[in-house]
Amino acid sequence: MTKPVIEIQNISKRYRIGAGKEPYLSLRDEIAKWLSPAAMRARRAQTELWALKDVNFDVSEGEAVGVIGRNGAGKSTLLKILSKITPPTEGRIVMRGRVASLLEVGTGFHPELTGRENIYLNGAILGMSCKEIARKFDDIAAFAEVERFLDTPVKRYSSGMYVRLAFAVAAHLEPEILVVDEVLAVGDMEFQKKCLGKMGEVARSGRTVLFVSHNMAAISQLCSKGAIIDHGRLDYFGSAQDAVKRYMAAISQRNGSIDLIGPTSNADETSDENTGVRFRRVFLTNASGDVCDTFFIGDEACLCFDVEFTKRVKAAQIGFIIRSVTSGNIYHCVTRDAGFHPTDLFGKITFKATFPRLALYPGQYVLTDLSIDTPTETLEFIQNALYFQVAEGGPQVYRRLSSHAAVVHEVPNWRLERDGFHVEGSSGLQETSGVADPERSDVRVGI
Repeated sequence: MTKPVIEIQNISKRYRIGAGKEPYLSLRDEIAKWLSPAAMRARRAQTELWALKDVNFDVSEGEAVGVIGRNGAGKSTLLKILSKITPPTEGRIVMRGRVASLLEVGTGFHPELTGRENIYLNGAILGMSCKEIARKFDDIAAFAEVERFLDTPVKRYSSGMYVRLAFAVAAHLEPEILVVDEVLAVGDMEFQKKCLGKMGEVARSGRTVLFVSHNMAAISQLCSKGAIIDHGRLDYFGSAQDAVKRYMAAISQRNGSIDLIGPTSNADETSDENTGVRFRRVFLTNASGDVCDTFFIGDEACLCFDVEFTKRVKAAQIGFIIRSVTSGNIYHCVTRDAGFHPTDLFGKITFKATFPRLALYPGQYVLTDLSIDTPTETLEFIQNALYFQVAEGGPQVYRRLSSHAAVVHEVPNWRLERDGFHVEGSSGLQETSGVADPERSDVRVGI
């Protein structure tokens, strides 16, 4: 029987919270500490945090494992242990094969060196030989799309050019085991798609991949296995699809609302508290105004943002993305699209975006990339704020709609032309608006 490529056996990692720098102690002090073990145990109990506790699972050759969980669950700690950046407090890890880690894009780049020089420098840091870098140099430059600027110091690169070049170097590694932490969110949308394609190519090549991502669509598409880490413990290990469903089901228990202030927040917040702008709550309501997280196709849905402005903002733009957990981004909206330009913002304000007819196929979705921007800066930005689902059925559905068939459900106005004449609504329905005839209960789904 073939042995697993990675064996994780009872891995635990302990950190000390709030502990200052240890003073230099004399022999007398050390003896005093040794003679009072009860006091030391009490002190450790107050300052210790187990980032990981008794994590066990095996990864076979050629498997791609997605590690998911809320912020602070211990995902990155696990990858750092696998990469030998930090040792485990308890347990044992067996790795059979050469390991390459991509935990932070651009680690090792020198701002004074050119793009060409940094490719060689970063490639060497990541474990590539000089011959290997030279052989892949043209492919790296083409992938990053910075050929014109290879002899320019990277300190003059834009942030997008910088991360493209850094990811391009890492994407051309050829280890037996690749450990990746949240690097599929770099660059613009087009480059993110290219990154996903490259990661898919790596996963299909037979190499073993472990990567952390908050993008459930990427986990579903690229991974064969999924691991859920919750409060430092392994909550689930199995198929990627089941892992995503389990994780989504747990988050959906919020009932369509999330408070973004306080310890219960699960959103990934990257805002600066000094901007004077904070999302306090995000929630969804139905046509009756009730908070909920489940809708039918064609239902009215209202997306609400409670925002607190502690500093006066003359003008701002609010934006968000709706992402399918299996199909990626499907909808991006900013207030400017509707000709809505909020001005003179101060105090507690609620913004509401109403969808009169929710045109999404059955499935699970996430509201992400919530942002408040001015023409010069981003005041607030939050990822993965709220999950909701669209159920099969509803008053505007005439047939069974598979969640795998499409993402957007849009009903056009049909007409039939025959011998130069046309008949409106020739689809056979009594109305052409897309609203089902209430008398035709035999063709409606889910009622």
